[in-house]
Amino acid sequence: MSASFVIPALTQPSIPVAGESKSFPVRRIWCVGRNYLEHIREMGNDERQPPFFFAKHADMITGDGATIPYPSLTKDFQHEVELVVALKSGGANIDPAKALDHVYGYGVGIDLTRRDLQMASRKKEQPWEIGKSFDFSAPCGALRPAAEIGHPVKGRIWLSVNGTEKQKGDLSEMIWNVAEIIGKLSLQVSLGAGDIILTGTPAGVAALSPGDKIECGIDGIGTLKVAIG
Repeated sequence: MSASFVIPALTQPSIPVAGESKSFPVRRIWCVGRNYLEHIREMGNDERQPPFFFAKHADMITGDGATIPYPSLTKDFQHEVELVVALKSGGANIDPAKALDHVYGYGVGIDLTRRDLQMASRKKEQPWEIGKSFDFSAPCGALRPAAEIGHPVKGRIWLSVNGTEKQKGDLSEMIWNVAEIIGKLSLQVSLGAGDIILTGTPAGVAALSPGDKIECGIDGIGTLKVAIG
């Protein structure tokens, strides 16, 4: 017997899979803070503290080629390019040695941030949601299955705005690797199929303006283009 609802059933957020007609359904979005040393330094944070996690809502995903409205309440809207990890299974207390068995594939994403609101929240010791979790704040490109590309541990990660490179780094510079991230996050919450994890950003984050055109990518995984409306 199928369930019935008092309002129309909600659309399932999803991410395309490269070369496939089917897409990847998104359950939850997790983000890693402070996972590249140079970004920690540029933000003036203590590099001795370990990375931590925060969340965005699944319906905040937007796709390749989208025009993203400049968000409300901010005067410092910034880009953060990240490796996206998509899970096909999960659990709690996952052994990092077995963590990659849960990965479906990888993609390129952007953690869009209202930096002024994030920093104000941090000074007040309040949650980061107002700075991180808002409409259209999680652009994601098409996923590439791990069965096709393996589990990348190195590769150039970059972002340009209007043709000028702003961010660049290498996946090998991540403080925590993908297996360690999955293991650590699974101590905090039970992970599941459909979860995606944005794994942190390299240095070079900067403000965006209406009309900006963003292109970013990770070698061997893919690219992502969005514009700011």
